[in-house]
Amino acid sequence: MGVPVIAEALKQKLLDWLKKHRKADLLTSYFFFLEEKYQIHPVLFFREKTIYQSCDLLLQLLKEKGKLYREREIKIQVGSPVVNSQTKKIYICPFTGKVFGDNTHANPQDAIYDWVSKCPENQEYMDGLKVKRFFVSEDPEIIKNYIEESKEPISKLVFSSGLTGKLFNSKEAVIEDFRQNHIKEVHLSEVPGQNRFHIEGQLMTFIEDQLDEEHLVLFIDALSQYPEFAKHIKLWVEESKELSS
Repeated sequence: MGVPVIAEALKQKLLDWLKKHRKADLLTSYFFFLEEKYQIHPVLFFREKTIYQSCDLLLQLLKEKGKLYREREIKIQVGSPVVNSQTKKIYICPFTGKVFGDNTHANPQDAIYDWVSKCPENQEYMDGLKVKRFFVSEDPEIIKNYIEESKEPISKLVFSSGLTGKLFNSKEAVIEDFRQNHIKEVHLSEVPGQNRFHIEGQLMTFIEDQLDEEHLVLFIDALSQYPEFAKHIKLWVEESKELSS
């Protein structure tokens, strides 16, 4: 097997990373290299206590199993009329025309007092306080002017989270909530040594295939072609001698 060639963009990423992590050991550096080369960005899925190769892979698996979201139809009630054919008495704000009916509000008189005392259009004051002036009518012809037709509920298709059951307006909103609240990004270098979580099979196979002496030697040989990595390779070799002694 010949010495692999590292693409220029990947080489630069590794150099930039090593500048920020000057004392990074060989394995940590190698795992960063693998992350970037193969675009592997592991995530911990809290619900299953399992680490997956990437969020995109996890989302794909959940979609296939029907566990990410479900379509739901909900009814949206478009406001109840404040005055209807059964209303016998109404209380009217003289400043805005807002009205309270005796059969559509539990305490219409208290409500109108509260409304006019805070009404932004009410500029009439007495002793520094807004006047609580309003109109009252029991005239059916007056009341008729305020009757609104009841509107039928609107049906709307939404999506419920397969994890929490919460409703969202779109699939994208479910996915964003999933990314924000149900997973945590982890570095590939943190995966092999952990013992608290299960490692998904595809990711485990990848790690086992890459984490052997032959691949590590090829990694060092590839970096040896570039003088920029000389001091890092020297550090790794010295660490290896210390560990073996």
